[in-house]
This record gives sequence, C-alpha cells and structure tokens, in this order.
Amino acid sequence: MFKHILAATDLVGVEDPVVTSAAAIAGTHQAKLNILHVAESSHENRRHLVRDFKTDEEINFSSSYQELVQQELFNFYKAILPAGMDFEVKVVCGFPWEEIVRQSRHLDAGMIVLGPHSERAAERGTIRVAGKIGSTVEGVVMRENCPVMIINPAVRVSSAAFKKIVVGVDFSVSCECALFFARKTAEKFGSKILPFHMIPVPPYPKYTREDSEADRKNTEKRLDGFCRDLIKDTDYAYQIWGGALPHLELVKCAEKNNADIIILGSHTKKKDAKWYAGSVVERTAFRAGCPVVVVTDPQALVSWDENAPNDPAIGKEKDRSIHVFTGKRHE
Repeated sequence: MFKHILAATDLVGVEDPVVTSAAAIAGTHQAKLNILHVAESSHENRRHLVRDFKTDEEINFSSSYQELVQQELFNFYKAILPAGMDFEVKVVCGFPWEEIVRQSRHLDAGMIVLGPHSERAAERGTIRVAGKIGSTVEGVVMRENCPVMIINPAVRVSSAAFKKIVVGVDFSVSCECALFFARKTAEKFGSKILPFHMIPVPPYPKYTREDSEADRKNTEKRLDGFCRDLIKDTDYAYQIWGGALPHLELVKCAEKNNADIIILGSHTKKKDAKWYAGSVVERTAFRAGCPVVVVTDPQALVSWDENAPNDPAIGKEKDRSIHVFTGKRHE
C-alpha cells in the first residue's frame, strides 16, 4: 500500500513513539521510512532563526547546524531501529505544517505519522485547548490528501497489520474516504471493519425503549445503505451506540472491541472560507489508546501553492477513490 512513510518528529536525542511506530508500519509494508525534523522558525519573517535543540538559545539555522542535528538523529535511530531498516533523515527549518506538506508531496508519501501536538508546545504557549490536536496536525490534515496517523505518547505500534478497524461514520462524504481506506487495509491484512455511529440519546423518560429500538433499526438500515458498497467482500459488523458525546463513545467502542486503529473522515466544516479538522477528530485523537488515522475528503482540501507545485488530482476525484491508494489521476 505504501512506498514512503513520513514521520515528523520535534525530538532530538530522545525516542519518539511517532518514529518507532512509523518504523513498524514501514517494516510491515516494506516501505522506506523518512524521518523529518523541522527546526521551527522563531519569527514569521526571519525563518532562519531557530532554537538550538541543546541550549534552547536562538541561533541561525546554518548548514553546519543542519548537519549536526541530522547526524544526531541518524545515529540515534540507527541504533534502535530494526537492523536493515531503509530510512533517511532530513532536517529543515521553517514552520512545521508547511515543511511536512512540502516533504510529503516531494516523496509522494503514502502516510504521514505525527504526534497530537508538539512536545515543546507548552513552553511556547501554543497549545490551543486542552484535549485538542495542535496546529501542526490541523495544518497538515487541511492540506494533504494522504492519510495522517496521529500517535499519542502512550501508544506503541508494533505492526501495521491492523486486525480490528473502527471507522467513525456520520454519513458525510469524508466518511466514504475513511471506509475506502479501511477496506484497502482489510483486503491486505484480513481485518474486521467496525463501522461506528452514535445515536444521540435525549433524557429519559422522553426517550423510551421503543424509541431506542426504532432508532437502532433505522440507523442499521442507513449504515447498510451507506457502507455496504464501500466495504463489501470484507468481514464487518456495525457498531451502533447511544450517547451524548461521539468522541467518548467512539473511544469506548474501540476499547471494548480491542481495536488496533480508528479511522476517521476529516469531518471538515466550512468556517470563514477555510476548512478545519472537526471536533470529533480532535478529541478522539487526543484520547484514543490506539492510532487514529484521518483521511480528508479531497474536495475539502485547502490549496497550498507556496514553493510547491499544485497537485492536479486534488479536489478532482469524481469517485471518492483517493488517488493515493488507487493511483488514479483525473484531468
């Protein structure tokens, strides 16, 4: 499924579960692991100014500093990654989401692996709201068409042969993309797909047992109509839960079923002419005990042309079969 896995890390000299998890995925798919470290620019207009990873002093991002960090990362992961792992390290300066997107498009990456927020976000005062993904993940998800895997620090991935896959379904177009990716994964690894939908439950006694049973029957019928063609010829079982907060029920469903991965459509919403990751994605990614993969509907992507070629496929897929997996290019 993948030729290149891109793992973005902001840690130097410390093991990052983002990188080791990406290495496990690369090993399963016999893909090349590309480790990217972005020395984040201190100023909007002076991108060459960064913080030294050892002293935290503001310095110029010179070629000698770039080589130093690159060698440090290479030596560190050479010692802990599986012998014979095909990997390379790239160090650049700039703003993380921009450089991640730039490198992803250069590689034609099959998957990007990120942490939910920067390890240094707290000291920089850039954590937006507790329990939400950071601006780097959001920036990448908004602009990149390949799946983005979010790894919490507590999560450890040993293989990409995900056997149980929970897919959040809210009947939006982006969920079609998520289901398509789940099917591709299931076809390769013989996985079981668990399409999940939460029914909002009003307070009792307004919501009776008869109401609940009727809602479940209607929801199952709707799920079957929405999902069947996208996951046909796979092993699947619908998960219909009642609750008030979709992200909590989704996480509980994944835990109860010992899911190896949660796949979500970006659930994008339009706001001030821009697209952003929905609240279910944000809150699920922060709390999940397994990797969360976000797949964005191509038509919801924000174009980004700065120093990067436009991808003519973005936003023009007519059949919702994401070009990263199908190899299709629509004119």
